[in-house]
Amino acid sequence: MQQTAFNIIAIAIFVMTISSLLGPIFNISPTIPAVTTFGIMGLATIDTLSWNNKGATLFLDLFTTTEQRQRVIHHEAGHFLTAYFLGIPITDYTLTAWEAFKQGHYGQGGVVFEPEAATSQMLDKQEMRLTLDRLCTVWMAGIAAEKLVYDNTEGGSEDCQQLRIALNMAGLPTSVYGQKERWGQLQATSLLQRHQQAFEALVIAMAERKSVAECCQIIQENC
Repeated sequence: MQQTAFNIIAIAIFVMTISSLLGPIFNISPTIPAVTTFGIMGLATIDTLSWNNKGATLFLDLFTTTEQRQRVIHHEAGHFLTAYFLGIPITDYTLTAWEAFKQGHYGQGGVVFEPEAATSQMLDKQEMRLTLDRLCTVWMAGIAAEKLVYDNTEGGSEDCQQLRIALNMAGLPTSVYGQKERWGQLQATSLLQRHQQAFEALVIAMAERKSVAECCQIIQENC
């Protein structure tokens, strides 16, 4: 999410430039836009270095459009549905940056998995390959869901990063990362297409902030 802070800095510089040009017309002191801009740039830098861009994410979340929020819901529903069918326990989910922040997570939202289930399996060498395959599918399911619904994707960089961390921990070479991402996306796409009715029902349920148990029940009813 460093790009988020860079975008804010770019906007701040643009605002300072416009303010400098329009300042004489509206009798605005050049000191005001300069101080404001450097203040924003300073905060953005601190946010990037110390807070992992959480502040920028929360700020930009205030301006998220309805269409963008719907995209986030479809993205997270993709993660939720594939995790459900692949037997990965789900403990919670968030759909906005503020919801994620309150629960101690990062980003615009996310599906929270049971940590012990995933970690213990990753440490078991006999189950390593199976676990990686499942995780590849789940992590790439958000991108797959967006492409199925919108024919493109805007999110998913954090998902790819988490997948690469897991592949690195498993000792796989970087040369196979792209292959694993494509394979996971293909598997997720196939699963979402097979359970399209359940996916659409889940999207509605998550938009209504149904509990995890209620969402799982809705998936069962629409299989």
